[in-house]
Amino acid sequence: MPIFEVENMCRSFGGLKAVDGVSFSVESGQIKAIIGPNGAGKTTLFNLIAGSIQPDSGAVTFKGADIYALPPHKIAEKGILRTFQNIKLFPHMTVMENILVGSHRKMRAGFLQAAFPLPWTYREERDAREKAAQIAEDLGIDTLLDTELANLDFGSQRVVELARALAGEPEMLLLDEPAAGLNIHETLQLSEAIRKIMEKGITILLIEHDMSLVMDISDEIIVLSYGKKIAEGLPAEIQRNPEVIAVYLGTDNA
Repeated sequence: MPIFEVENMCRSFGGLKAVDGVSFSVESGQIKAIIGPNGAGKTTLFNLIAGSIQPDSGAVTFKGADIYALPPHKIAEKGILRTFQNIKLFPHMTVMENILVGSHRKMRAGFLQAAFPLPWTYREERDAREKAAQIAEDLGIDTLLDTELANLDFGSQRVVELARALAGEPEMLLLDEPAAGLNIHETLQLSEAIRKIMEKGITILLIEHDMSLVMDISDEIIVLSYGKKIAEGLPAEIQRNPEVIAVYLGTDNA
């Protein structure tokens, strides 16, 4: 059974239909990619799913529960976390501190407990740090934990953003163009990190322009064009789909 379903999602801006009747589902533990040319509606669709903007109509369910039009923090509470096309980390905090930010939604200590800590508060902090260190080790950035984020290359910062999301213990990750701005070496580093996330059984939905990365890691691919879904299937099927080829190359289907 699908863990996540979108049905007939629509959103217009004035007279422009940015997302026009898009439907799809994602199986548990699957990586599904959303691709399409610039202006296809990919980021708008992502923002609708993540609650950043509100849909005009449609339905969204996660593990059978309706999450349609919930605000972002409520969607995060359900277990769906996201990364951003433009990295949203804290440049003057260390890698460890940035990862710990992701643990916040799982921690019980509030302002008073932080100001006047009790033994359980120290245990919670210790456990969060141990978990952050383990995530960093799993993703190959454990030697960078004490490094200020601003001193890292762009590719390593992308992996830190993934680590922060994992610290929130997601059941599903939304990755918005994770390879944007990366060179070949950094993309390979990112690909390895995503594979390690896959091994944990976390479901992934991603937008990506790097076709080599998409074809390498995706179980299934959705193709958007002018807000509509024009194809969905296995990577090999998408590669030889005439309509997809036409959209990307600007040729006629004939």
